[in-house]
Amino acid sequence: MPTRTSRTAWNGTLMEGSGQVELTSSGAATFDVSFPKRAAESADGTTSPEELIAAAHSSCFAMQLSAVIAEAGGTPVALEVTADVTLRPDPAGGFRISGIALTVRGEVEGLDADGFRTAAETAKATCPVSKALTGTEITLDASLA
Repeated sequence: MPTRTSRTAWNGTLMEGSGQVELTSSGAATFDVSFPKRAAESADGTTSPEELIAAAHSSCFAMQLSAVIAEAGGTPVALEVTADVTLRPDPAGGFRISGIALTVRGEVEGLDADGFRTAAETAKATCPVSKALTGTEITLDASLA
């Protein structure tokens, strides 16, 4: 399996500086980042590590869930996955990702609601990004659309 690469160029201090994160392997995009916007309610056109983790987690989970559904004898028609990643102050100092909430709504043939929820729990446990985020509380809300 390949290794994927991103690169960040940062200039200045934490509070006054800014940077750009580049999706180097794919060349798909370059995004602006800044700490003040990372910590603000409105991102105002910039991304953050938390948003990038949310993108990685939602896409990985969707792929894994489609595989688990097929293994269970179902056919995934459509899956809509949202990952909400929360950044909070860390009592030990600095900040930490305090939790990730996965929400999935699916249109699936061949599985009932219980079968879908079981598949979603399995996908949450076996998704490579979930595994990488061990130590962070990950919740799941899964239901058929």
